[in-house]
Amino acid sequence: MQFLVFILTFPFLWIISILPFRVFYWFSDFIYLIVYYIIGYRKKTVRENLAMALPHLSAEERHIIEKKSYHHLCDMFMEMIKTMTISSEEMNKRFTITNLEVIQEYEKKGKSIMLIASHYASWEWLITLNQKISFRGVAVYKKLANTYFDKLVRDIRSKYNTELVPTSKTIPLIAHNQKNNIHCVYGLASDQSPKADRIFHWKSFMGIEVPVHTGPEMLAKKYDMTIVFAKVKKVKRGYYELTIIPISDNPNSVPNFGITDAYIKEVEKQILEAPEYYFWTHKRWKHRR
Repeated sequence: MQFLVFILTFPFLWIISILPFRVFYWFSDFIYLIVYYIIGYRKKTVRENLAMALPHLSAEERHIIEKKSYHHLCDMFMEMIKTMTISSEEMNKRFTITNLEVIQEYEKKGKSIMLIASHYASWEWLITLNQKISFRGVAVYKKLANTYFDKLVRDIRSKYNTELVPTSKTIPLIAHNQKNNIHCVYGLASDQSPKADRIFHWKSFMGIEVPVHTGPEMLAKKYDMTIVFAKVKKVKRGYYELTIIPISDNPNSVPNFGITDAYIKEVEKQILEAPEYYFWTHKRWKHRR
């Protein structure tokens, strides 16, 4: 059944990926109408999240953000499909890096780098960074239940020689690379809610006390990795800008949870600048005090 679903869907996805961008985004607008007005995908969750995180805004202002966020959500899904066939030249034109020299300077120090991002703007197109670094690029991802679609996602995200590693195999891979002196840039998004048995630290996020992921900080300390934040800005439809924000190049000198707290503050600032580009469908505040 999984294979049948895949072979029926794949040709459709490929055709979408080769559409000219103008037609491509018209199709995204059509998908938005279905997702928002007909299906109402996670609309209740989005409204609850916006009300909790942005209580200073009026209901009308939050409703505008809600609709814009669904537009962006559909664009994001479509852009992931577009990655199947987009050229390197087109990708580099649409996803630029403002301060690549920060990563390059850290690479000269001979330590692996932990690059943490949030589910904001375009985390999918962060893979373009791998064309511009000398270290091996490794992206941590959550494995899909459908093995065929899982392979497709891995193929898409592995563009530009990015290595995909499931969350369950991340620590063994880092340990192996450190032992063999293989320097990498490890990219992962860690702004979601951790599982109940992995809660080690609570932090105010958008004014709400919630558990936060501490894995990136723990790994950076254990393996002495430089840790940076990938701040992605949406310039306009289909165009993004990445700025590398240093957090620490000596993580063991930072008090416990200091790195995690600094990361959460950066995510908050990012959201408040333009909340419509955050992934509000996540149940980010399901555990809270």
